[in-house]
Amino acid sequence: MERVCFLLQVRPERLAEYKDRHKQVWPEMLAALTETGWRNYSLFLREDGLLVGYLETEDFAAALRGMAAKPVNERWQREMKLFFMPANGRPDEVMERLEEVFYLA
Repeated sequence: MERVCFLLQVRPERLAEYKDRHKQVWPEMLAALTETGWRNYSLFLREDGLLVGYLETEDFAAALRGMAAKPVNERWQREMKLFFMPANGRPDEVMERLEEVFYLA
């Protein structure tokens, strides 16, 4: 099982709307994440817009490929792109994965 942590930067002026969008994630988006192996997926947001994501999956590269093949993901990423800095890529393509250096089971 891979434990994955990543960073993104939400535009400070869009924080409230970003949080609201995540209170109403589309059911088909939730289903796609589950179908492609995203488990224990959490997003944490700091006041300055730093977004920390965490998930567990059998194979992160395969989970990303699986989501890339889902039409709902294309729609979601197109809308979410407007919330992030820099705006030159989809969030699922510009996330910065962090190296795990310690784990206590």
